[in-house]
Amino acid sequence: MGLVLRSWVANEAGKHCLLVVWLAVSVWLFWRTFSLYSSGPQYYYLHQMLGLGLCLSRGSASVLNLNCSLVLLPMCRSLLTALRGTHQVNSRKARRLLDKSKSFHVVCGVAICVLSVVHVSAHLVNAVRFSVRYSDDFPALNLAQHRGQDPRVLILTTVPGITGVLLVLILFLMFTASSYSIRVCNYEIFWYTHNLFILFYVILMVHVVGGAVKYQTNVEAHPPGCIWANRSKASSDMWSNQEPQGETEEESKVASPIVCREDAHFQPHFPQTWLWVLAPLCLYCVERLYRCIRGSAPVTVVSVIRHPCDVIEVRMLKSGFKAWPGQYILLNCPSVSSFENHAFTLTACPTQNKETFGIHIRVVGDWTECFSHLLFPELEHSEILPMMHQRRYPKLYVDGPFGTPSEEVFNYEVSVCVAGGIGVTPFASILHALLDGCSQYKLRRLYFVWVCRDLQCFYWFAELLCGLHHKLWEENRPDYLNIRLFLTNTQQLQGLTEEKYRPLSSRLVIGRPRWNLLFQEIGRSNQHKKVGVFCCGPKGISRELHKLCNSFSTSGTVFEYNKESFS
Repeated sequence: MGLVLRSWVANEAGKHCLLVVWLAVSVWLFWRTFSLYSSGPQYYYLHQMLGLGLCLSRGSASVLNLNCSLVLLPMCRSLLTALRGTHQVNSRKARRLLDKSKSFHVVCGVAICVLSVVHVSAHLVNAVRFSVRYSDDFPALNLAQHRGQDPRVLILTTVPGITGVLLVLILFLMFTASSYSIRVCNYEIFWYTHNLFILFYVILMVHVVGGAVKYQTNVEAHPPGCIWANRSKASSDMWSNQEPQGETEEESKVASPIVCREDAHFQPHFPQTWLWVLAPLCLYCVERLYRCIRGSAPVTVVSVIRHPCDVIEVRMLKSGFKAWPGQYILLNCPSVSSFENHAFTLTACPTQNKETFGIHIRVVGDWTECFSHLLFPELEHSEILPMMHQRRYPKLYVDGPFGTPSEEVFNYEVSVCVAGGIGVTPFASILHALLDGCSQYKLRRLYFVWVCRDLQCFYWFAELLCGLHHKLWEENRPDYLNIRLFLTNTQQLQGLTEEKYRPLSSRLVIGRPRWNLLFQEIGRSNQHKKVGVFCCGPKGISRELHKLCNSFSTSGTVFEYNKESFS
């Protein structure tokens, strides 16, 4: 039980603590604002008019401000990458927490959507009450122009109403287009709708200047609920009959009515939303400007190779480009789309001996298909044999590199890299780095597990795996790399028959991995150690590995789970 707890703490404690802190701050901020508008003397008359709708709308607005500011921070990719690579974040736990940035971005986005529903619903009730409870005594407090005014007119003719409708529409488009099904089937819809966030923040700044909610400025001269000498008797009775807040019925009977020295004055609040979002928005804009300048020069395409199973390898060269194994870039091809940037893991990083870097692209979807046609205009997709093709390539721009969890592979003594299909790309650059030299890293043993459906997929990096295998045997370090290849398509019973791929043939298994047995084997061989588990592949494999890392309880081995995710 103690080891299971250690495993859970290693994998889950950090993100859950962060979530609890975020939730506590949100609840405290909501309750503080709710209480202020419910019992604050400056909002007495407004609360009498709007009731619970006022408190809910303002409480949700405060938490919305918080999340609209936080949601931008996880998208500052260059900043997060810089923090990972500096000695300021020298704790592995802190760096692994930075890897949860995308998850935190999603949490903030969902919170914005839920709170927006609460905020809009409360303001719809407020619009009705502004009309029904129109105050003849305090005309400045009203949003409606007269009693019984159509609430729809209030929504469609005021600045808060019009901008609110636009914000809801934009948020609906962004939220629905962010679903997994749309991102997979039509990434372009997700990309373009998500960039509406720029318009969202512009309208949000305008939304808060409408002045729909007002507070009383002269509470001392006009205590809430007091009787003004010049007010009509009916009006005075209406307001004086309201039970003063905080007093019992007996105390109110004894207390004599307070006479006002002057009428109540009201004015709207100074907009505060920009105070919340200004710093994160400026930080994000500065980072985007830096990235725009850094990625403004096109890269030089050195070579393009077509691999089996519709995979393209692109080798590029860019002056001053430096990257670590496991990092990724954003690729832009104006000939396909001027605005779309697609994330691809570096499969080869620049070194002292070789300045080029490379990526492998699986041709899936409209963008990759168009890109493939530009690289190989005269080739049919049925041709799957690897070949070199020299021609004038389209202009490409590269933004990055950016950090990923896979960078942590070298910071463990023992690491397990699990890849599913094209998910092998983050680990290819790691294998390239080991081929250049293993002694400079803390890593002492690497388990490489690659699961593919088609046998031809293994040819993508077969030469790399064999080259590293031979190098380690020549250095008398055969146990450094443990290769496990799994072919899930049981109809393809043949193996890697070429003589040069013999080291891989003996490590090829037909069928799916039995993860529990694999973990037990690794645990027995590495007792009382922390083993880093890195996964890039289908969700099914990821969920199973994550569950095993949290529940493994034998051999005293703790498995720390790291999921590859592009922020």
